[in-house]
Amino acid sequence: MPTNAFTSDQALQLDNQLCFALYSTSLAMTKLYKPLLEDLGLTYPQYLVMLLLWERDGVMVSTLGERLYLDSGTLTPLLKRMEASGLVTRLRDVQDERRVTIRLTSAGRSLKAQAEKIPGCILSATQCALPDIVLLTQQVQALREQLKRSSA
Repeated sequence: MPTNAFTSDQALQLDNQLCFALYSTSLAMTKLYKPLLEDLGLTYPQYLVMLLLWERDGVMVSTLGERLYLDSGTLTPLLKRMEASGLVTRLRDVQDERRVTIRLTSAGRSLKAQAEKIPGCILSATQCALPDIVLLTQQVQALREQLKRSSA
């Protein structure tokens, strides 16, 4: 038997599950973000929307959903709350009311300056070098893309 193969008992141990390592790490990461985002008045999913809009303002809801892997049933109420808090506006296309564009308000744009400290705080908490974090991020992204191809 190859040394890198699990026995059937080992294959079913919780700590040997990639899915559990990713899941529990995601929970720990979200917990780390929580107090940083509370200072901005954002939830983690709202922060992800803001990151996309700071990259490129004026994005259609469908594009946000594709990039964030969120369905419209999750995204629409989230965007409505963000609009109510004055961070974004939702603009319906006059020729096709199903198409909605999301734009930052001035308050949403100004929040970016406050958010600029967050990546440094996260990097510091990981106690990893930036090149290691970049490589890990690329590896996880490649895994995500492979899993998408496998499930298609």
